[in-house]
Amino acid sequence: MRLLEAPPMKILLAGATGVIGRALVPRLVEAGHEVSGTTRHRAKGKFLEGLGAHPVIVDVLDAKRLRKAVKAERPDVIVHQLTDLSNEDFAANGALRVAGTRNLVDAALSVGVETMIAQSIAWLYMRGEEPAVEVDALDPALQPYQGIASLEQEVARMPKGVVLRYGALYGPGTWYAPDGAIADRVRRGELALTPAWTSFVHVEDAAAAAVAALDWERGPVNIVDDEPATFQEWLPSYAEALGAPEPRSIRHAAATGRPVSNAKAKSLGWTPQYPTWRTGLLTEVAPAE
Repeated sequence: MRLLEAPPMKILLAGATGVIGRALVPRLVEAGHEVSGTTRHRAKGKFLEGLGAHPVIVDVLDAKRLRKAVKAERPDVIVHQLTDLSNEDFAANGALRVAGTRNLVDAALSVGVETMIAQSIAWLYMRGEEPAVEVDALDPALQPYQGIASLEQEVARMPKGVVLRYGALYGPGTWYAPDGAIADRVRRGELALTPAWTSFVHVEDAAAAAVAALDWERGPVNIVDDEPATFQEWLPSYAEALGAPEPRSIRHAAATGRPVSNAKAKSLGWTPQYPTWRTGLLTEVAPAE
C-alpha cells in the first residue's frame, strides 16, 4: 500500500495522544511530514516529542485559543482524531464531535487551511443485510447519530473534507484490548449472542487509512476489515480467547445493524494489514503461552 504520494506537508493532528493518534504520529513522521499534535495536558507534551511531533497544548472546546493555536501552526492539513471515551463519557465525546469539530473547522478556514481528515464511525447505517456503502443513508434513530451527523456536516464545509468511517476499533488501548471495557463486559457475561452486526478494524489499519487519506478526494470512506460478523459469530471466539465464560444466547433476538463494505477504501489503495478479526482480534487478546 502506498502511504504517501503528495510532497511532505505540515500536519496538525488534533487528538494526537488518543488511541489512533499514538499510532498515527510515527507513520506521519516516517512519511516525511512535519507533525504537530494537540493535547489538553502539558504532561503529555514530552510523550509527543518522543514520537517526533511538536506538542500544541490546547482544548479544542476553547474556540478562541484554538484559533490562535491553528494560526500559529499554519498547517497544510488538519487531521481530526479527537475522542473523549477513556472513562466512557459519551456526553463529553458528543461535545467534542459537535462543538470541537465546529471550532476546528472554523479555525482551519480562518487561516486558509483547505484539507481536513476526520474520524467518524461506520455503524450508523440503516438496517439491512447487504453491505453498506458510503452513499447509503445513516439511521437517525441510532445513537450517536446527532453528534456524527454534526461532525460530518462540519467537515463538509472544508474545501477538501475527508471523513473516515471507522469500524469497531480493536488493538492496544481500545475497548477490545484484554484490559478494555468490552473485554471486562465479556468476562462478566454482559454480552449475549445476537444477530447484531459488527464491522471491525485494527487501530494500525485505521492509522494507515488516515495517512493514505492525505491523497483522497473529499467525502466519506468506510474503513473496516474484510469480514463483517454478527455477535453470534465473533463473540464465542473472543470470549474463549479471553478465557471468559461462554456467552449466553437470547432467543428470538432481532437482527440489528448492517455489515459494512470497504470496497471504496480498497479502490483508493488502502488494504487492511489485518483483513479479518478472526486472526487480528483473537491473536491480540489470547494470553501468551
